[in-house]
Amino acid sequence: MLLGALVVLALLGGLVKLLDGDGEPVAAEPSASAAPSQTTNAVPQLTADVIVEKLGDLYPLPNAQDNTGTCSGEPGDTRGCVKLITTDTVSVYEFRNTAVAKRWVTRFRSDGHDWRQADRFALAWSARDQALTSKEARSEMTDALRKWAVEK
Repeated sequence: MLLGALVVLALLGGLVKLLDGDGEPVAAEPSASAAPSQTTNAVPQLTADVIVEKLGDLYPLPNAQDNTGTCSGEPGDTRGCVKLITTDTVSVYEFRNTAVAKRWVTRFRSDGHDWRQADRFALAWSARDQALTSKEARSEMTDALRKWAVEK
């Protein structure tokens, strides 16, 4: 008898979870088995780190450093960068969206710096030995990034 009562309570508890306060059905959370499966062919989300890795397959990118603190702003500030990786060859900026990226690129290009935008990312050649990076290499890096940004 006690077992039967516990089963009924468990079933009612499950039903209550599927109803909101007004007695209307609510969407159930998917179970772990319903989650999309991970495959080894999955394309990683494009981030500054992924871009540096992929550009490194095309050109040497020595002395990569995470310098996000120099462009991220205060906590909660949406005007700064999400990530900044600088190398001796190029700096890779990741922003929250294309509008923020465009503001940064427009601002620094107006100062005469070589900044190039692709979606919510920017490539810049204004630090350390980056002036030694050829125009051809800059164009190839930019073209590659624009291609990857479209594939995302």
